[in-house]
Amino acid sequence: MTTSSSSLPRILCALLVIVAVSLFALPLVGMLAAAPWSSLYEVVTSSEALAALRLSLVSSLGAAALSIVLGLPLAAWLARGASPLHTAVRIVVTLPVVLPPIVAGIALLLAFGRNGIVGAWLDHNFGVSLPFTTAATVVAAAYMGMPFFVLTAEAGLRAADARFDEAARTLGANPTQRFFWVTLPMVWPAVLTGALLAWARALGEFCATQMFAGNMHGTTRTLPLQCAIAMESAPELAIGLSLLLACISVFVLWLVRNRLLRAR
Repeated sequence: MTTSSSSLPRILCALLVIVAVSLFALPLVGMLAAAPWSSLYEVVTSSEALAALRLSLVSSLGAAALSIVLGLPLAAWLARGASPLHTAVRIVVTLPVVLPPIVAGIALLLAFGRNGIVGAWLDHNFGVSLPFTTAATVVAAAYMGMPFFVLTAEAGLRAADARFDEAARTLGANPTQRFFWVTLPMVWPAVLTGALLAWARALGEFCATQMFAGNMHGTTRTLPLQCAIAMESAPELAIGLSLLLACISVFVLWLVRNRLLRAR
């Protein structure tokens, strides 16, 4: 009786685990079952798919590059302080992670649109209009993806052994030399992991891109936007592109896992 009673929590836990795993696995199984395997190559190499793939690569790689260029100094600054200003900046930088993407798109439009606080100045002084251009897809993707890079890189920088930096300082290295020659090699796995996460998030961006950049074929229609359009008129194309994005996501997670294991 005691043995049976003690096994009930384990059985219940096992059932809950099965239900939880099923919640994540069944949609993937459904997608695999519905995939047009016989014509998959033709589907993912169609003109619509290739145009969307090209734009997705441009926007996501551009966003990843922007995340590294702007995010690495920001992560280094955040890792070296705990003042109220650091906390406030960290909250602002992290906000896109929890902000509804549609709200992010509206906020980008209000900031960088023709009547936005920055967009109006750019349009008036330089004739630059950012919304509904390919560059807008890069900005939207970077806005949604950069927080993942900053958080990951900051965690790596905080975990770096400060004794090596101190040893380099005593040998006469200036702060820039210490960062690039000592600190950065130590935290390179975290930087690469953050870049991969930012790229993957940028690749899958949908709502903010649609709101800020629009959904124009050949200019701003990325893979997720093409999936949404195709679901109404060409379901096979939508499923094929969804499968492609899922495979890319699995590959990124595999790379991140390998990087984390090597860093231990």
